[in-house]
Amino acid sequence: MLSNAACYAIFDLSPVAEGHMLIIPKRHAPTFFDLTAQERRDMNDLILRCKDRLDKSLMPGGYNIGLNCGVVAGQSVPHCHCHLIPRYQGDVQDPRGGVRGVIPDRQQY
Repeated sequence: MLSNAACYAIFDLSPVAEGHMLIIPKRHAPTFFDLTAQERRDMNDLILRCKDRLDKSLMPGGYNIGLNCGVVAGQSVPHCHCHLIPRYQGDVQDPRGGVRGVIPDRQQY
């Protein structure tokens, strides 16, 4: 587990890809928008540290970084957490549009 003053990182218990990690603030905050500036900096620091670790161990070809803020945006856990999802060549048929896929009819442009 990686951590810093405000956040910690763990592997997701239901990963969508090998190496899927969660970066979680230690202080309760419902969404990313409720974090302090320092907590956001610490979250960003851990995203980069986790990426470095995953680059060395799994060598993914890319990443998706995601935050679900609010129930209508898909948030199911009422505590801020950032998903760092490694992506691998061929893991989906057509990766174009990436996170735009949260609204499937708008993914391709």
